Amino acid sequence: MEDLRGAVAPLADVVLDSGERARAAAFHRAVDGDGYRVAHVCLRMLLGAYLGVEPSEVPLVRRPCPVCRAPHGRPDVPGVPLCFSLSRTAGFCLLAFADTAVGADIERLPADDVVSALTATLHPREAAELAACPPDRRPAAFARVWTRKEAYLKGLGIGLGRDLRLDHVGASTRGPCQVPGWAVDDVAVGRGCAAAVAVAEQ
Repeated sequence: MEDLRGAVAPLADVVLDSGERARAAAFHRAVDGDGYRVAHVCLRMLLGAYLGVEPSEVPLVRRPCPVCRAPHGRPDVPGVPLCFSLSRTAGFCLLAFADTAVGADIERLPADDVVSALTATLHPREAAELAACPPDRRPAAFARVWTRKEAYLKGLGIGLGRDLRLDHVGASTRGPCQVPGWAVDDVAVGRGCAAAVAVAEQ
């Protein structure tokens, strides 16, 4: 994503809407604001190419949250049969597009204390799988679980508003467990990261 920062900077004020510009400016760290601008300019440019409109004219909205009905659910372009998902972490962004509900997530491998703190929030079988991992492999295993789960929950439009203990996606290096009605797959990314995408089956 750093490679795109110089190219994106001149476009951000033209392509992004006022809400996106305000959110980018609100980040405390300049690098986070830059990452937001890169990801959202790329999203708008790809959506514009898919839809045949100028990137600045893509009407991005948020669907109602399936849990509380507030307007912070899955992002959407009204009236078109195109679904998309965006995820970013330090230095990387991941974009997914489909003609059905889709979720994507990319994360840096977490520190050991993060793994220890969050493992209990996962499905009991996932927590057991992580406990069985050698300590040096546990952060990568946790990142596999987390990205698979978050991609699926973003596809549902719920995100982390759903209890993480309800769904078992697994930590195996052989791939995610089956989730009824969804295809969940790992995405190959650089060392130090994990990523996944989830697509609703038609």
